[in-house]
Amino acid sequence: MSARSDVEPVVIVGAGPVGLVTALLLARQGVPSVVLEAAARRDPSGSKAICFQRDVLDVLDRVGCAEPMIARGVTWTTGRTYYRDEELFSVTFPDPGRSAVPPWINISQAEVEARLRDLADAEPLVDVRYGHPVRGLRQDELGVEVDAGEPGNFVRGSHVVGADGGHSTVRKLLGIDFPGRAFDDKFLICDIRADLPFPSERRFYFDPEWNPGRQVLVHPCPDGTWRVDWQVPGDHDFAAERASGALDARIRKIIGAVPYELVWGSLYRFSERRAATFASGRAFLAGDAAHLYAPFGARGLNSGVQDAENLAWKLAYVRRGLAPGGLLDSYDVERWAAAGENLRVTTRTMEFLVPHTPAQHARRLEALERARTHPDAGTIIDSGKLAEPYWYLDSPLTTPSGSTDGFPCEPGAVRPPVPGVICPDGPCVVSGALTRLRRLFGTTFVILTATRHPGDLPTDVPYRVHALDDIDTEGVVRKALDAGPDTVHVVRPDGHLAAVLPSYDPEAVTAALDRACGRRKMVME
Repeated sequence: MSARSDVEPVVIVGAGPVGLVTALLLARQGVPSVVLEAAARRDPSGSKAICFQRDVLDVLDRVGCAEPMIARGVTWTTGRTYYRDEELFSVTFPDPGRSAVPPWINISQAEVEARLRDLADAEPLVDVRYGHPVRGLRQDELGVEVDAGEPGNFVRGSHVVGADGGHSTVRKLLGIDFPGRAFDDKFLICDIRADLPFPSERRFYFDPEWNPGRQVLVHPCPDGTWRVDWQVPGDHDFAAERASGALDARIRKIIGAVPYELVWGSLYRFSERRAATFASGRAFLAGDAAHLYAPFGARGLNSGVQDAENLAWKLAYVRRGLAPGGLLDSYDVERWAAAGENLRVTTRTMEFLVPHTPAQHARRLEALERARTHPDAGTIIDSGKLAEPYWYLDSPLTTPSGSTDGFPCEPGAVRPPVPGVICPDGPCVVSGALTRLRRLFGTTFVILTATRHPGDLPTDVPYRVHALDDIDTEGVVRKALDAGPDTVHVVRPDGHLAAVLPSYDPEAVTAALDRACGRRKMVME
């Protein structure tokens, strides 16, 4: 790594949530960035993505905005699914470590983006430039050069991150294919402010009388706002429906005669796509630039934030000379696989929600009727499997610890704390202050030992050691980790378990750290 690329910024294209989170996480590691946004600066509008999952809130906590989001957002722990007016089943969300962070909050993406923008404005290492559309991109052995929209306006950097959405210019300039498909039906989305007696739950309706043959999803949001998603035919005309008064009639079928305000509305056709690769030389794709999912399950923005965290710590370690450039190869390996799992889950959901053939329609109707008396209706009905972090069991950065046969891959299952899985949370005490385990993550590796082990490890990988005897005063963390009397857990900066070792062996711990940093001798085994 040359001195020149050490001081140049990372160039991030796109000032949406994924781009801004990437920039703020890099800044936390001391790495500067320039964020190029094609649009002029303006206040974002509309709810867009609204559901933020617990593990993603931990990432946002590291950049400084989770606490006000949680205070402002609507917390929910239950999702209910109905067939017409009959409840088929409900789901609640497991918390293996007794986290202080709620499993889900609902808050407008526009609000979150505004908070992130304020944080970026206050961060000296982040330079956001609005009205700078990218028109060209060149790479060489020393870095990247981005044409920022005006003649002679080039931005030089060490790497470039394309976080510029589903129509990504960066992806197109790199010549990366974006295979997949779009679904015929559209989804009408409205934010409605009204005083309604609905509970703070996610409610999904199959074939309600107010949208026969299709679906409706209702979510509570702050300020008495309700997000309603209707599945509608592909030729639906939102403007015409609104002008004719039919939209008012549609809304009234759900809320009745109470006064309401239509805050925002839009019409979407959803796609399922994954870029052929998430990396090309010194260029990387994240968020919608890398993958598009149908929104039932809230896997789009949540997954994009996890892309940002996975990439940011690796870029920072390579930039700071703490890891070889090959560490960045693991971004494509890990997040491409995560996107594949999200596509598998959301495609199955959409095939149930939007059947394409008479036979598929008949199978769905049969399943819905059977679910009325089925003892576990959730196993035969798919109303959207909710977002969760991926497990990097097969990553080259993960030190295996036994067979993973029987690992529960089904959506929503509780994952055992094996290498590759995200580390559970739990209350702990550090330096006399009450905190929680996941607040110890983010910049360095964390080594969790059973008892104290003196002495430094023979490695230049940044790490901190915490003995469970010292920090786990309630025993919650031990239980969540399934920790034995001598086990050692090595946790990556992004909170995923890199290794679970049977005892404290300095050589084995060092080897796990080296492997998790992409040291060639470990990766190439």
